[in-house]
Amino acid sequence: MNCIIIDDEPMAVKVIESYCESIDSITVLGTFTTALDALDFIKDNSVDLIFSDIEMPHINGVDFIKTLEHQRPIFIFTTAYPQYALDGFELNAIDYLVKPIPFPRFVTAIQRAKERLKLKESIASDSTHNSKKVYEDDFIFVKSEYDNLKLLIDDITYIQGLKDYLKIHTLKSGAILTLMNFKDFQAKLPGNLFIRIHRSYIVNISKIELLQRNKVIIEGQRIPIGENYKEAFYKRLGI
Repeated sequence: MNCIIIDDEPMAVKVIESYCESIDSITVLGTFTTALDALDFIKDNSVDLIFSDIEMPHINGVDFIKTLEHQRPIFIFTTAYPQYALDGFELNAIDYLVKPIPFPRFVTAIQRAKERLKLKESIASDSTHNSKKVYEDDFIFVKSEYDNLKLLIDDITYIQGLKDYLKIHTLKSGAILTLMNFKDFQAKLPGNLFIRIHRSYIVNISKIELLQRNKVIIEGQRIPIGENYKEAFYKRLGI
């Protein structure tokens, strides 16, 4: 797992770097005293994990992570200020380590990072496999009110059950309501791309951005994973 460390305190950098050197699976590619210097490095190098301080000159760690919205490595905040924990949670940080950081606490954070990276790789692999699959059709027709709408399979992010209706969430067409049940609608979808994770949700595996305990994140929406579906879902992801 390739990582970088961003902190304007040299001693803090040394501590995190020494912790990383104690764990065989981590390689420190570089250390930086400002987020702006790290930004240029990330553009040209493959970084799996970022350790970032929050209070730094020019641009703080929270704002820096926000700039990486479309190509964001997994990240861990390391800071002396616990009041930023909510910001870390909202940005889906792997962990939030308050200085001085005990080594056992650091190891716990690394384990979480490994699990998240494994999930990202599993989703990316599944997405690549699915993109090579030749479907009989790459679209389906869905009846909505008096129209039959043509929806591209790859445009569908997830499907939500609402009593007698299904709400189909898409990237380009927004949300579409249709009078169908889950069983009939799921039969229209390619089984290697869509999976039911809750009695009220079917998701497109390739659209999953993050996995948080009992939820998946798709397009910024937290979707619950039902207990009855969890085992099959995790097995599908190789977790």
